[in-house]
Amino acid sequence: MADETLSLGYSPCPNDTFIFYALVHGVLPQAPAVTEVLEDIETLNGMATREELDIVKVSFHALGHFRQSYCLLRSGGALGRGCGPLVVSNRVIKPSDLSQCRVAIPGRMTTAALLVRLFAPQLTDVVEIPFHHIMDAISAGEVDAGVIIHESRFTYPRHGLHEVIDLGQWWESTTGQPIPLGGIAARRDLGTQRLLQIESALRDSVAFAHAQPDVVRQYVAANAQEMDREVMDAHIALYVNEFTSDYGPEGEAAIGDLLARAEASGIVPSIDHPLFASAT
Repeated sequence: MADETLSLGYSPCPNDTFIFYALVHGVLPQAPAVTEVLEDIETLNGMATREELDIVKVSFHALGHFRQSYCLLRSGGALGRGCGPLVVSNRVIKPSDLSQCRVAIPGRMTTAALLVRLFAPQLTDVVEIPFHHIMDAISAGEVDAGVIIHESRFTYPRHGLHEVIDLGQWWESTTGQPIPLGGIAARRDLGTQRLLQIESALRDSVAFAHAQPDVVRQYVAANAQEMDREVMDAHIALYVNEFTSDYGPEGEAAIGDLLARAEASGIVPSIDHPLFASAT
């Protein structure tokens, strides 16, 4: 098991490719060997549900459904302030009227979908659309509004769309906590020693990216959905932050609160397993 090559799934978004470059390119001598699997976040959520990957970037919402099989690692996640999903439309919609609308979500297991359900629990008319097609669906009138994530939060004004509500700001004002979006999960059956080795390697990979940003930039650009250099840099600056290397007590509390609210609302099951690798 110690020498086994592990599968590592993450998205092609700039923040993920930025922090995983060193790990997947073998520049960290103490890191485990990994094989990269690049997919959109909802595809990764589904693969983790089927236990198809050893290590995987998942939505925190999705993690609530398979915590019995995967634990959370403390490094490599997406959590912060001012970086939550946005609900946008091509017309003026009051946030209080959102439950009467047809709303596109980027996948039922995304944290974006969880947040809009927590904000508008009476909302029932939702449609799943791949995140990179949501703005086009709004512009075409296929939906009244959509929950956008990733680079879309920087580019939606170019499509003539307007913000209905910033779900991250709503979360922060309601809880006083940073918004947890997604984290790195690993199979529990890898064992505590192996899990902590992976966690350490993730932290080293984040440090490498910060120290050598020009080295990783070509890999980031080659995989980005949005090729605009300014947008890529803004994406990395927003999502790779003080919580990326280690959640710390504030980040851990926010993740725990999000999952607790999801459990209390009946959105995810109650699972009696420790959340983090070091507690397994």
